[in-house]
Amino acid sequence: MPDVHWNHELVDQLDWHFANQARPRLDGLTDDEYFWEPVPGWSLRHRDASTAPTAPGTGDFTIDFSYPEPVPAPVTTIAWRLCHILVGVLGARTASHFDGPAVDYQNFAYPGTAALALAQLDEYYARWIQGVKSLDEAGLGAPCGAAEGPFADAPMAALVLHINRETIHHLAEVALLRDLYAHRHLLQRGSEGEPGL
Repeated sequence: MPDVHWNHELVDQLDWHFANQARPRLDGLTDDEYFWEPVPGWSLRHRDASTAPTAPGTGDFTIDFSYPEPVPAPVTTIAWRLCHILVGVLGARTASHFDGPAVDYQNFAYPGTAALALAQLDEYYARWIQGVKSLDEAGLGAPCGAAEGPFADAPMAALVLHINRETIHHLAEVALLRDLYAHRHLLQRGSEGEPGL
């Protein structure tokens, strides 16, 4: 029976998807798409335009947020989803495990353009995947530690799988929002009593 190189398998699951499917689907993302709200929900907003109970962030933009999350959960924009990936999925974990810069929702300067968000996504993703590539068998088996809450006692491999799932599913949601944006004229026709989607 051949040896399984678990680090390679964990890396390849996300890295192949990111390079061949998810990231190419973001090429050409416009600011209009980035901020488009198919229905009222959560997004990034200029600090003076936010109506959220809290206004996390340090720059000109803040992210809509409340805890506990409303039920049903608000529909979120591409901007919101990309920033969630930047901060909560990749940034905070790279800071905790691979000496990346400190990142949290309260103190993040949220990117106010699609181009800046994509540049940060590329940067944060590169840090994360390089960190994962550096893990040997002992590193993959080591407990995640207190910074990871429910993953504190879980092996690092479990956190890597979790980050793979989070990144893949949120970027798939972004791709779907781009598809809806591209066909929004059909949504508008449907809301005017004509055949829609």
